[in-house]
Amino acid sequence: MTGQEKIDALINSLGAIKNRVTDVGTMTVGAVGYTALGGVIVDDAMNDGLITQDELDAYLEAHDLVINHDYSTATTAQELFTQEYQGAMNNLDEAIDLLADASAEILTATGVMEAAAIADTSPEQTALQGMLGEDQYSIDQAEVDAYNQAVAQVENYAQQAGAFMAAANNADLTASIDSYAQVNNFVVGNYTTITYTQSIDEFVINWDNDGFGSGWQGYLTEDMVSADDLFGAGEYVAEYGTMPN
Repeated sequence: MTGQEKIDALINSLGAIKNRVTDVGTMTVGAVGYTALGGVIVDDAMNDGLITQDELDAYLEAHDLVINHDYSTATTAQELFTQEYQGAMNNLDEAIDLLADASAEILTATGVMEAAAIADTSPEQTALQGMLGEDQYSIDQAEVDAYNQAVAQVENYAQQAGAFMAAANNADLTASIDSYAQVNNFVVGNYTTITYTQSIDEFVINWDNDGFGSGWQGYLTEDMVSADDLFGAGEYVAEYGTMPN
């Protein structure tokens, strides 16, 4: 499926959903009008306004296809890294949503701490036992696994996004990659895989269709961010609403 075909599919799927919403708006006006006249709406009269599962599935599929399609082939290493940054940020946004949900589950359960802190009488201790017997105030293995996995995903995608942004802004790195492509006569944007390994500060890029591949190491040593840096930046943003200079 071409990029334009994916966009057309998105337009068609959105059109079907928009028609449903428009129809139900019209029918709602009619429904309100008939109530004053004593009109009794028959069961399922507004079913034409319901968005079907097939329509939602068609939209979600088209949405993902368009989001993940590369609509421009990078001609420079800077463009390549910028595209990868944008893709990593999309993944990071989704990972943050998952972490928010998983965190909410855990934090709701930790709410029992307040009851436990004042449970110094038999009735209060009995009430505490009752709370602990409810799912929302208990933490199980599945919830911890989901939370820990979400944390790991946020770290991974944030790391990747930061690395790609740092790479896009690193003139020495981009010049080296551009030179490599020029000498070997292939287009930078036709790469097949790209990986970044933080522990050794190395990008590995392959252009399998052109028969080339190489690694670039040690370019981001000045851009590393520690756990203390994260805490400091997070507290600063919470207080001032912006990242520290």
